[in-house]
Amino acid sequence: FNSLNHDMTLAEFKFIWYMEYSHRMWGRVVGLAYILPAAYFWRRGWLSRPLKGCVLALCGLVCFQGLLGWYMVKSGLEEKPDSYDIPRVSQYRLAAHLGSALVLYSASLWTGLSLLLPQHKLPETHQLLRLRQYAHGTTALIFLTALSGAFVAGLDAGLVYNSFPKMGERWIPDDLLAFSPTLRNIFENPTTVQFDHRILGIASVTAVTALYLFSRKIPLPRRTRMAVTSLLAIACIQ
Repeated sequence: FNSLNHDMTLAEFKFIWYMEYSHRMWGRVVGLAYILPAAYFWRRGWLSRPLKGCVLALCGLVCFQGLLGWYMVKSGLEEKPDSYDIPRVSQYRLAAHLGSALVLYSASLWTGLSLLLPQHKLPETHQLLRLRQYAHGTTALIFLTALSGAFVAGLDAGLVYNSFPKMGERWIPDDLLAFSPTLRNIFENPTTVQFDHRILGIASVTAVTALYLFSRKIPLPRRTRMAVTSLLAIACIQ
């Protein structure tokens, strides 16, 4: 307010305050939704030995996620010397916070589905092995694309170029490697960050499409085929 948003009203401040407050409260509710049932099931003796380790890891990840969120927000409150730019959190901490949330969500979903749905016993053919490896690679690519989106958000890089598929009038912008040393551009140059996110997004959609087409050549259980088809549909929507 003192350095930038002089015209902000109290009502406008309350709006952003309640957004932040709601996010924190929701995060704490999520934490309780993990820890309280876990403690109850543990006490009742309903958890197997492997599941106990999994539950401990998930509860630890929930707590870590909360600490990481605090660490991220803290970076937006630090005074930057000789800087009159818009106050914002560190894009590195934002990416870490998002990344840990995705890991927590994926691990929770994987654990839940493993308990609810019996694993299919399929013959380990060469094609099936290749499909599994390709699926894991596609997962890693999608995860990397999501993390690059956090850098776009943290740097407001989405505001730099608004055209697609070209960026302005060029396929490759002039200021793609404007920062020195060169490696800084990948994480701190808004133009490069947006360019990388575009390339990763296109690569992710291409990889998901290729995964779907490859899966059509292999006899798979109905549940697996539904999962691959749903993945393609969500990728297209995204």
